[in-house]
Amino acid sequence: MNDQTPRQYDEVIGQCRTLFLAKTHDYGTAWRILRLPSITDQLYIKAQRIRSIQEKGTQLVQDPIDDEFVAIVNYCVIALMQLHLPADAPLDLDAEAVAATYDEEIAENRRLLFAKNHDYGEAWRQMRVSSITDIILMKLHRTKQIEDLHGRTLASEGVEANYRDMLNYAVFALILRGAAEQAG
Repeated sequence: MNDQTPRQYDEVIGQCRTLFLAKTHDYGTAWRILRLPSITDQLYIKAQRIRSIQEKGTQLVQDPIDDEFVAIVNYCVIALMQLHLPADAPLDLDAEAVAATYDEEIAENRRLLFAKNHDYGEAWRQMRVSSITDIILMKLHRTKQIEDLHGRTLASEGVEANYRDMLNYAVFALILRGAAEQAG
């Protein structure tokens, strides 16, 4: 494994976490109102915008692509939190509890990343960011299908695995884009 990966992962997540907590300060936990299919659709909008810009080579709204990848990370964390919160959890959650839960979900994703990196040999470092975008979109289509099946699958790992993979792929894209900026 590349010695830089833990540091790069933590730096990207640190930026995502800072924005997430700032938005929690500003908006509270308004995201609690969203059902999982709505979060999936919000993720789809972000990933589709990235792909559209990649294909067209230009953009008219100047929000950076990196911001969309950060949003994918944070919406995946929201989805994971929604999956694990009890059905009777209140809509308004304490900011400290939200920060702790964010950290718990990220810790699990980080563990998953390093286990997969061990097995796959960091193949993601050789991928194009456009391919990562396509994989995120594919995983969104899978997630939508699983949601449409009300979670009754025959061979799938389920929506949680897809959210975790999308989160890590978005981190990969941010790492690769950051490395390209530093090199170029």
